[in-house]
Amino acid sequence: MSNNFEVRVSELINNPSNRVPVVLCLDASGSMTGDPMRELNEGIRLFVSTVKEDPIASSSVELCVVTFSDDARIVADFRELTNLQFDQLTSTDGMTNLGAGVNLALDSLEQRKAEYKKVGVEYYQPWMVLMTDGCPNVGTVHLDAADKTICLEAERKLVVFPIGIGKDADMNELARFSKKRQPLKLKGLNFRQFFDWLSKSVSRVSQSMPGEKITIDTAGISGWGEI
Repeated sequence: MSNNFEVRVSELINNPSNRVPVVLCLDASGSMTGDPMRELNEGIRLFVSTVKEDPIASSSVELCVVTFSDDARIVADFRELTNLQFDQLTSTDGMTNLGAGVNLALDSLEQRKAEYKKVGVEYYQPWMVLMTDGCPNVGTVHLDAADKTICLEAERKLVVFPIGIGKDADMNELARFSKKRQPLKLKGLNFRQFFDWLSKSVSRVSQSMPGEKITIDTAGISGWGEI
């Protein structure tokens, strides 16, 4: 048993609050270099700091950050926000292996859910935010990944938010990942507005009962997103 596993499980034992798992699956290919990546980093920092200010959400929300370019990697695995540590995201000159990113994000989520069950901690329907500024261009792995998200969504085991960044984001490909929510395009580089909306949304989830239907703040979406 790894030390990391022991730490992750001990967090659940020491804090048995119902969990809200949130996984960010983020494009880190070459086209994200510069302002897009800087604004994305600022948005994530805003999300973490805002959720920490809510006493209920800060003990419930857990964040996992996955990036993808040629390959996918876990930048930060599921941890309580008070214990979350990761360096700022950087882009590479790689391709857009979106499918690998989604698969890794789902694998990490399944591992964390198994840990919840092992310790007896309840959890809310997980949220996955999928952001890309391009088109999947590494084989067809994204098609299988999309099938997985659709199945989980249909079984009410996952809430998916596909979001396109910039004029070159392939919204048709993003639409494959959810049948309940059409992909939205980020207005400009409004990452901070998006993550502010996300932090408030997951805070509302943390104050509900597991299994309770939560109404998404669609009015707030207009501040950062568009069809």
